[in-house]
Amino acid sequence: MKKFNPKLIMIDVDGTLVDSVPDLAYCVDELMMAMGKKKWGEAKVRNWVGNGVPKLVERSLTGELEGVADKKDYDKAYPIFLDLYAQNTSERSFLYDGVEVGVTYLKSQGYTLGCVTNKAEQFTHPLLKDLGIFDEFEIVISGDTLAKKKPDPLPLLHAAKHFGINPQDALMIGDSISDVKASRAAGFDIICMSYGYNHGDDIRDANPDLVIDSMSELKAYL
Repeated sequence: MKKFNPKLIMIDVDGTLVDSVPDLAYCVDELMMAMGKKKWGEAKVRNWVGNGVPKLVERSLTGELEGVADKKDYDKAYPIFLDLYAQNTSERSFLYDGVEVGVTYLKSQGYTLGCVTNKAEQFTHPLLKDLGIFDEFEIVISGDTLAKKKPDPLPLLHAAKHFGINPQDALMIGDSISDVKASRAAGFDIICMSYGYNHGDDIRDANPDLVIDSMSELKAYL
């Protein structure tokens, strides 16, 4: 069994710490009605989440994972969605089972904890604060904090440099192929959650170092 001995642990938000799909799906459906289009529903939106709001809006407009929206439609839809999500960032979202136990354990063991997400800061900070875990992290890197976001390694490398920690001594906890790609490129170890958002694909196919079902399991592997 692989054991990890990190000095820094960076944790993703959507699909790892928080199930934010209920709020995002509500906003997508409200957007669709505002645009005179049909609602998609939560099950559909669940496969579209994880690459930031701009991509989610584009997927909502096209109904496809890699669809390219009409620019006029997108320019109209994007600000509508931002307004909707600003009012519904944490109305329906919740921490996954095991997150509080897992984070409490990591803090008790003295690990340096950070948060890294592709969600914009204007949504990330309120969400983490509303769910009571913002203060658990010594750094929060959002999708618009730096020039690039995951799957680019920049956010992870920035965090390692910030704390003066070698990337080989760092661990990422995520849920998607984007997290795996960023970790591999940065030289971090990567543990993935089995329950997250990976566009409907099994995260095991991306070959992370470990897949677990709950953050409460972490103590067995650290």
